[in-house]
Amino acid sequence: MDLMEKLTILTDAAKYDAACTSSGGSRVSRKGYIGNTSSSVAGCCHSFSADGRCVTLLKVLMTNCCVYDCKYCVNRCSNDTRRAAFTPEELAELTIQFYRRNYIEGLFLSSGVLRSPDYTMEQMIAAPRLLREKHRFNGYIHAKAIPGSSPELVEQLGLLADRLSVNIELPSEAGLKALAPNKTKDAILRPMGQIRRRMGENREELVKYRHAPRFAPAGQSTQMIVGATGDSDRHILRLSQGLYDRYGLKRVFYSAYVPVVENSLLPALDTKPPLLREHRLYQADWLLRFYGFRAEELLSEEEPNFNPLVDPKCSWALRHPEFFPVEVNRAGYEELLRVPGVGVKSARRILVARRAGTLRHEDLKKLGVVMKRAQYFLVCRGKTVEGLRFTQDGVLRNLIAAERLSLPVPEMEQLSLFDGSAG
Repeated sequence: MDLMEKLTILTDAAKYDAACTSSGGSRVSRKGYIGNTSSSVAGCCHSFSADGRCVTLLKVLMTNCCVYDCKYCVNRCSNDTRRAAFTPEELAELTIQFYRRNYIEGLFLSSGVLRSPDYTMEQMIAAPRLLREKHRFNGYIHAKAIPGSSPELVEQLGLLADRLSVNIELPSEAGLKALAPNKTKDAILRPMGQIRRRMGENREELVKYRHAPRFAPAGQSTQMIVGATGDSDRHILRLSQGLYDRYGLKRVFYSAYVPVVENSLLPALDTKPPLLREHRLYQADWLLRFYGFRAEELLSEEEPNFNPLVDPKCSWALRHPEFFPVEVNRAGYEELLRVPGVGVKSARRILVARRAGTLRHEDLKKLGVVMKRAQYFLVCRGKTVEGLRFTQDGVLRNLIAAERLSLPVPEMEQLSLFDGSAG
């Protein structure tokens, strides 16, 4: 099998991993090295940076051979599929040649489990080491640590990569036992804890020693599959909240389950991927990370799943009429962030703008406030938008109508993530 055949197989095998992201750290250009990593690069494969550049990562598996038999995975050992594996030399040479031709911005490296977690990690470490030491590659590398591998190997990988991630995959221990019997909760969480501790130690080392080696400077992330098991949105979001609190993750990625294998424990092959549910979880995740919400505020035991018709912030606002309306000219930053249609940037702009004078409704749109949502939840100088009349049911209907216009695909007509008709 030649190198291009391997590349075709192993890039296709990596497409279901959603946790592919660049940025989060910077690696300035150095004499004698090739490339750099800019913190302004905020995209993933075929995305755009803050300065308008299209950036791409080579997203690939070291191998799609796997000794595990996870029932949801296309690369499981019992599945009849073409197998391939890169040698570290092949992958390093391929990456540096793509980089020199300006095809890619960096490398996103994951792998099936070949022989054992430790053996796989040794192969994964060898490729970035060749890139860094032989080819003097100074660009971005995101690597997946294999659950169950030894702490020494996680340490080595973290000193070579900009970002590390350990995929949780399934949001409950019961789901792991049923669908991924070779994986355990402890094997996944242990390296997460090690990465968190090591990053803290590394920050202290860099204060004392300017040229100390950097350990995973762009932090760590993880991925959860949504829809393969019966776990509720509340369960998933509470798990995400715990991961952010305990392990200091940069991101939790949510991947709508794409039925690729037939199994009685999994959704049928003709089941549409829950793309809208994935979208709602990303919106809620944003509220956790940037808006000061907690998971227990957004969902309850009585309402364990998000309303598919409105976004989580609007849903929270409708359930808490006692909090509204918010007076724009007096409210604090945290209060403004609770208003649907007011974002982080627009809230800051409001705080700055009102120093120069009292704000009116017509001023808010210029500051970036989405008035089609916000108008029902705020007042200026004690007054609502002129002529606005509404009831609680009317607000819900109008928010649903506005939400339908903002969705790229109607929720009842979702396309498969990898359906050719999606364009």
